Amino acid sequence: MRTLICSICCMFLFYWNATAQNSADCRTAIPVCADQPIMGIAGGTGDVDDFDPDVILQTGCLEKGSLSSANIEFNTSWFVFRAGTGGQVGFDIEALATSGSTPTAEWDFAVYGPDVDCANISNGTAQPIRCNYEVNDTNFTGLGVNPDSGQEGQASLTGSQNTYDEYLDVLPGEIYYILINNFADNFTGDPEPFMLTFTGSSVSADADTALDCNFRDEFLGLDIVACQGDDPITISALSSPAGDAIARVEWEVDYNDDGIIDDTPAGSGDFEAELEIISPNSGRYYATVYTDPSSGGPLTYRDESGVLVTFYGTPILDRVETLDTNLSINPDQNNVEFFVEGEGDYQYAINDGVFQDSPVFYDVPAGENTVVIRDNNNDCGTSEPYPFFIIGYPKFFTPNGDGINDTWNIKGIERPDFIGNPVVYIYDRYGKLLKQLGAADAWDGNYNGQQMPSTDYWFRFEYGEQEDNLMVAKTRKTHFSLKR
Repeated sequence: MRTLICSICCMFLFYWNATAQNSADCRTAIPVCADQPIMGIAGGTGDVDDFDPDVILQTGCLEKGSLSSANIEFNTSWFVFRAGTGGQVGFDIEALATSGSTPTAEWDFAVYGPDVDCANISNGTAQPIRCNYEVNDTNFTGLGVNPDSGQEGQASLTGSQNTYDEYLDVLPGEIYYILINNFADNFTGDPEPFMLTFTGSSVSADADTALDCNFRDEFLGLDIVACQGDDPITISALSSPAGDAIARVEWEVDYNDDGIIDDTPAGSGDFEAELEIISPNSGRYYATVYTDPSSGGPLTYRDESGVLVTFYGTPILDRVETLDTNLSINPDQNNVEFFVEGEGDYQYAINDGVFQDSPVFYDVPAGENTVVIRDNNNDCGTSEPYPFFIIGYPKFFTPNGDGINDTWNIKGIERPDFIGNPVVYIYDRYGKLLKQLGAADAWDGNYNGQQMPSTDYWFRFEYGEQEDNLMVAKTRKTHFSLKR
């Protein structure tokens, strides 16, 4: 079997220059299909944005190792595939030789999915569902069955020296990332070739549909999320179906992602096939690849979906809307909703409480509160506490001199930018006026120097509120309790 596999390798080495692919960054992983083997070449360090070597020491069975200068990710290549049919998917990674020499690469791998984000991979939140970090003496590693030794894949176990993990059971539409890592050349930086061949029952049934081959047309990769101030992001058109038959590449960007092209930035490198995107230039980027006429005609390839690059910053509170207050009869509670500038995925916490996904909070205390907003996209930042006011009243007060709830007034009316000309009138149950309060006043539970008894008291609240840039007079009336 070894002889047969090597013969196949030689056939595909003929196409080496046309099909060699590499992306050291998960965010620009190369979309692949199972209809033919993929010739890869990995050289140089991995992108530190994937696994910070000072922070991420281990993820699943991938580990930094005992060498302090080693890294989880070194001489790496990232691929991504979308399942076209349900069933069993595996792959073989074979170390190839250069210029007739003996292969020296020590390939390891990790598979993440389904449907995880690169940000969660790099911060360790998403762990590999398949991986192998064992010493390799067969030049093969992967998922399924080792074609050299016939050894079946097993769940990763450190020290087992089994270089194969178990097949994946996939569902149509699921997306998986594959990290291929060359640990043997951890310190040389020399490029090393390998061949990636997909296997498994669904691949054997139909290699054209097992993995979604249309995914390759989206050669710029999946959408990218980053933080403002991050290092520039480089996207590449080199993994287009044109291979190395590229005459030139034209780039376009739609900054607002509204279907209107706003600019045609200049690329870099051979044929301008790479584009560096600098924070905070969010937008949807497109590449059109023009092939060399000598390769059979001036064919063109365009990534029609493009890649949406979004730089997120520290969340900025736009406004707070009061949905209900306990000044209304139904519902008898204070409810608010927070709105953040721009689009994003955020969590919210009020008054040093726990974070929640929903921007709506129920039964918020009346008066001054604070909200903190954090960004879930690449953990781009957490805001400082924003103060906000709820206009509402305490249901009771206890004027007993202990310094807690000793006085009563409607809370939140001390902010003149929220409310205009507030006046509060307090009555007993018979309608007798006991106290008139302004925004800065409070009732201590006395009338003409005498303590009033524990019972319910009524109040009328008169104020002005802005509606459509007009100050509208309003009145609320309800009751509260005095407890001694």
